[in-house]
Amino acid sequence: MSRCVLSLLVVLCSWSLSDLMLEACTCVPIHPQDAFCNSDIVIRAKVVGKKLMKDGPFGTMQYTVKQMKMYRGFDKMPHVQYIYTEASESLCGVKLEVNKYQYLITGRVYDGKVYTGLCNLNEKWDRLTLSQRKGLNHRYHLGCGCKIKPCYYLPCFVTSKNECLWTDMLSSFGQPGYQSKHYACIKQKEGYCSWYRGWAPPDKTTINATDP
Repeated sequence: MSRCVLSLLVVLCSWSLSDLMLEACTCVPIHPQDAFCNSDIVIRAKVVGKKLMKDGPFGTMQYTVKQMKMYRGFDKMPHVQYIYTEASESLCGVKLEVNKYQYLITGRVYDGKVYTGLCNLNEKWDRLTLSQRKGLNHRYHLGCGCKIKPCYYLPCFVTSKNECLWTDMLSSFGQPGYQSKHYACIKQKEGYCSWYRGWAPPDKTTINATDP
């Protein structure tokens, strides 16, 4: 009987461990501009190889990349050849396909290596909107002194002049919404931050601080 009880406990513990691992990686929504500003490295690249490194309990995946363009990180690492991530998705490791797509990859630099994960912004390049691509090239860096404040339920308000209220979560159910896809939060000459949407470089005298 004791052997049966012990076996049952082992099975239950195994289930609990599996459930814990599956739920271990939880990320809060992040606007692409915040992902840009909070990253050491932002690049467009194609993955050309991968290798499982035997370090840590689950290993680390090393992706070899062909860098197409760098948007942020010139002072940290002007050319990126390898991207590192946890091998297990339950530990927020990100899966990138080899020789298929160009990706937007964001990450942090530790000990001379670029690390990324599920909570970073990593997206197939052809899935980015035109506004997001323009943000990477021109606009997001203008708003790194601003704060994008998420609104999860009403009422919600900005509490300082450097905040833009991000309301995608009210209608997009955790998926990228209109502000994520088409807007940047940019500081104006008066010191206020406001949402900007447009095709030309922002005119600091005409941007509507209430838009959207």
